[in-house]
Amino acid sequence: MSATSKHALGFRVIAECSKTKGRTGVLSLPHADVETPVFMPVGTQGTLKGLLPDQLEKLNCHLILGNTYHLGMRPGPEVLEKAGGLHNFMNWKKALLTDSGGFQMVSLLELSEVNEEGVKFVSPYDEREILLSPEKSIEIQNAIGADIIMQLDDVVSSTVSGPRVEEAMHRTIRWLDRCIKSHQKPQKQNIFPIVQGGLDSELRKKCVEELVKRDVPGFAIGGLSGGEAKDMFWSMVHITTDFLPPKKPRYLMGVGFAVDLVVCCALGCDMFDCVFPTRTARFGCALVDSGQINLKNRIFAEDFRPIDEQCTCTTCKRYHRAYLHSIVTKETVACHLVTVHNIAYQMSLMKSIRDSIKSDKFPVFVQEFMLKVYPKKDYPKWVTDALAAVNINLQ
Repeated sequence: MSATSKHALGFRVIAECSKTKGRTGVLSLPHADVETPVFMPVGTQGTLKGLLPDQLEKLNCHLILGNTYHLGMRPGPEVLEKAGGLHNFMNWKKALLTDSGGFQMVSLLELSEVNEEGVKFVSPYDEREILLSPEKSIEIQNAIGADIIMQLDDVVSSTVSGPRVEEAMHRTIRWLDRCIKSHQKPQKQNIFPIVQGGLDSELRKKCVEELVKRDVPGFAIGGLSGGEAKDMFWSMVHITTDFLPPKKPRYLMGVGFAVDLVVCCALGCDMFDCVFPTRTARFGCALVDSGQINLKNRIFAEDFRPIDEQCTCTTCKRYHRAYLHSIVTKETVACHLVTVHNIAYQMSLMKSIRDSIKSDKFPVFVQEFMLKVYPKKDYPKWVTDALAAVNINLQ
């Protein structure tokens, strides 16, 4: 699919895995071309904790995420509009995606009330009551100016079941129409609907059937990675990508663990986001192929190797584990140094996935990657089942 006058997005699939649903492509956005599959670091308040925008660019990061709820509260849409949008405000030249604020229905549930009109929040900043409606969410996102914006969806926890799940799915569809109607910049910003339906495969299928009737440039898969059993998680992803259009990008929301990324690329997802790499860095944990290492542990006190000897990031080139052990969780520079490495790790992982798909060696890459994480071959059942569903046998 190429960009048209109606949408400010082009998506071209370059290569597809001959065994799995994995594919690699190029997402053409107003501010950057982005290779997929892509991991998007989260810059909630218009900043990635611990990194400057030019450092992100040097790490080959071309797409990051901002949070509509928090940016709408502070600095607010009026300030962002005066600044010419979030790109100018934070001095970020590449692409941006904003979520809709809907996730706060789950994470701030004690502060919110959901009805057909929207979500009523009590602001944690000044305790005033505000209404986040589909129209208001789009108004804020239009002011932010992100390349990709999300519809406001009715989010329920993935551990919830029963009538509330179906109610939320139908409301999400109705809210999408209100979001599309109120969207003021369709030639500059791309609105993605969000597939809901909880852990019910029929509801997921019904939701997709409705969403694809709308002329939208891409789709998000929401309501997962929230504490549900992993076997349900992967099966819902698998079912949803089966029904989504093959020529449009698929964004799986809130996923960032390396094993999950590899599995979900095999299941046909193109875009991911998560706070995990930056958050875990603040606790002194660095990402490596075997999982992560906790630099606070005493075993690293005299370990003069870099975090990862194969990594080319500035942290691994210049600092060793012993130094980082002595400052993690004590000095702010440690957060910065470990964050540089963790983002570099995520970017490198996604590039390896893309390269293996281009050379049609993705199944081999997956097998070798999983063996590094699980050297005893004690693979979790959900991983083996998910990969077997797309013709990769780990055993």
